[in-house]
Amino acid sequence: MPPLDLTATSVDLSRTICDIPSESGDETVLADLIDAAIRPLAHLDVFRDGDTIVARTALGRPQRVVIAGHIDTVPINANVPTRDIAVDGEPYLWGRGTVDMKAGVAVQLKLAAELADPRIDITWMWYDHEEVDADLNGLTRLARTRPDLFQGDFAILGEPSNGQVEGGCNGNMRVIVRTHGVRAHSARAWIGQNAIHSAAPVLARLAEYRPRDVPVDGLVYREGLNAVRIDGGVAGNVIPDLCEVEVNYRFAPSRSADAAERHVRDVFAGFDVEVVDVAVGARPGLDAPLAREFVAAVGGEARPKYGWTDVARFSAMGVPAVNYGPGDPHLAHHDEERVSFAQIEDVERGLRAWLSTP
Repeated sequence: MPPLDLTATSVDLSRTICDIPSESGDETVLADLIDAAIRPLAHLDVFRDGDTIVARTALGRPQRVVIAGHIDTVPINANVPTRDIAVDGEPYLWGRGTVDMKAGVAVQLKLAAELADPRIDITWMWYDHEEVDADLNGLTRLARTRPDLFQGDFAILGEPSNGQVEGGCNGNMRVIVRTHGVRAHSARAWIGQNAIHSAAPVLARLAEYRPRDVPVDGLVYREGLNAVRIDGGVAGNVIPDLCEVEVNYRFAPSRSADAAERHVRDVFAGFDVEVVDVAVGARPGLDAPLAREFVAAVGGEARPKYGWTDVARFSAMGVPAVNYGPGDPHLAHHDEERVSFAQIEDVERGLRAWLSTP
């Protein structure tokens, strides 16, 4: 692979890194290229842990901001290489990772190279395994080995936010709801008990569920409880003795993990419920002085982030954090994933001005 050209425009750099496949678990090629491009920069101290790269200024400024982005994507589905398209006459970059979130990473890489004398000390983080279980996340690993690198007065995640500030994030929980039965030959079904049929009340409760809209520190977060996978059956002529319904719960940042689990168990009272993954949310964090300053500088009105992002990780470590990046979150993971040139350029201008202007 040719080296990354950090003097290229942020749009061209987005195109380059999106064309480098980096599905979760396969980030090494892109991480190597980022490392090779960043390490020679004299104004940055560089640290690498696996496929996570951290680059820091050490200018003795009174405040520090952490700016982070993940370099992995969900699986490619015939949407790499990227291509330029027009939507309502406006140019867009189409392809996997353009929204979530390589355009944001491209902006960060360009600014990391060019802002040698920012008004605030900056810690840049580019990390792996964000799109999979939290225990695999590069920041989870880094928090164990180098928690000092997370120190800062404020953090910005380059997650897609339509170029506007999105505060905090919902929590995310996955549970397995199991129903049990008795195997039998399907020709004599009355001898057994069908575990899949027994799951009907689980689906009924989900269909009847009405999510809450929850105000938290001035922003309103919408919750959600949805089946995302059903598994059951062993053969075409056997009554199944087990059915598993995987349920995803998105919960407001005012709920703790324990409170979220209690709620899910209440919804599925009487069923076998196992929590398999949980990540708590983050309150908006917009009352921090640097956060208020940043929102005022980039303009617009702060919104809630409905999806889980690593702002929660920073919030848990006492660092207020927001999401700010190019791309429509509705197109994240979509086969028609695409980001406008204008949003990439606007986010670059917004971050550059805020980091540069005294």
